[in-house]
Amino acid sequence: MAKKLVLKVTAGADAPERCSQAFTVAAVAVASGVEVSLWLTGESAWFALPGRATEFALPHAAPLPELLDGVLADGRVTLCTQCAARRGIEEKDVLPGVRIAGAQVFVSEALGDDVQALVY
Repeated sequence: MAKKLVLKVTAGADAPERCSQAFTVAAVAVASGVEVSLWLTGESAWFALPGRATEFALPHAAPLPELLDGVLADGRVTLCTQCAARRGIEEKDVLPGVRIAGAQVFVSEALGDDVQALVY
């Protein structure tokens, strides 16, 4: 099994099932003791802001705020630099524990030893 899981979620409310799957996999991995790095890109970038996850709803899915809290508690959440800039999101705007970083950091994480990378 990979020692670290890097997940990039590109979907938000525009593709709720794909979005929920990414957050669910990230939260389950964290709960299983896997080191997780969850990247918010595209429309999922909005979930880096306080209160935005509570607006997301998908029948028969775990609540997004709980999944996000689980990842933030024991994993890492990163908001894509370009995605943040396109949406006018700044470091001061994001949830505590969310960092803003770019492609160089993503590539570095994804190509590390014993890493499994997934894109949703």
